[in-house]
Amino acid sequence: MSPLQGNASATPVKSPGSAAPTFAAVGSPYFGILLACMAVIVILSNIGASKGVQFGPIITDGGFFLFPFAYILGDVISEIYGFKVNRKAILTTFALSIFASLCYWVIIVLPGFTDDYGMAKQQALQDALGPVPQIVLASLLAFLAGQTVNSLIMVRLKARHGERKLWVRLMGSSGAGEFLDTLIFCAVAAPVIGIVGFGMFANYVLVGFLYKVGVQYALIPVTSAAIGWFKRHEPSYVAAAPAA
Repeated sequence: MSPLQGNASATPVKSPGSAAPTFAAVGSPYFGILLACMAVIVILSNIGASKGVQFGPIITDGGFFLFPFAYILGDVISEIYGFKVNRKAILTTFALSIFASLCYWVIIVLPGFTDDYGMAKQQALQDALGPVPQIVLASLLAFLAGQTVNSLIMVRLKARHGERKLWVRLMGSSGAGEFLDTLIFCAVAAPVIGIVGFGMFANYVLVGFLYKVGVQYALIPVTSAAIGWFKRHEPSYVAAAPAA
């Protein structure tokens, strides 16, 4: 089995010249909790991203404070369960995002009350949730590409270093994954958010990238502590880990 695939049987995979990278099986409740958190964060981010946000000269969207945590969860899943499992988490998350977008569409097209209050609520729903399908498309393309690159770098570096140098994996994967994610998302989502012109677009991309990477770098101690907790409490990881 390739070291990139994750670990269905929780057996360490040897890597020449390094400690053995270890991956857990997904039979315990922990993976389900991580997956649920990732899906909720991405769905809420898609809703928030439909609103343009401006802090002085800084241009971003309403999902800016949530989305980095989806990548942090992706780092945790990649480190604990491997690339193949994280790929399933990405695909599951976006299947749920597409389902949520379809639900928004159904809610909007359902016939509502025709009084002034009902019409006002209908317009508010259309304004708030109407752009979400394009946001979901942008997020789907961006997160699929960015998380795949992020996870591949995490797992390849783990195959090289084993359990050592976690901070190198976290820093190295974040920059590449977040840049690709931000560029693709901004290119697709900018028109529906109301970002026009090269200056606003460049601002949006630069601010988004620097913010997301900055948050991930700032939270590396927290991410490392969370990964350490899962490594100690995930039964199949404990069973597979090489003896000290």
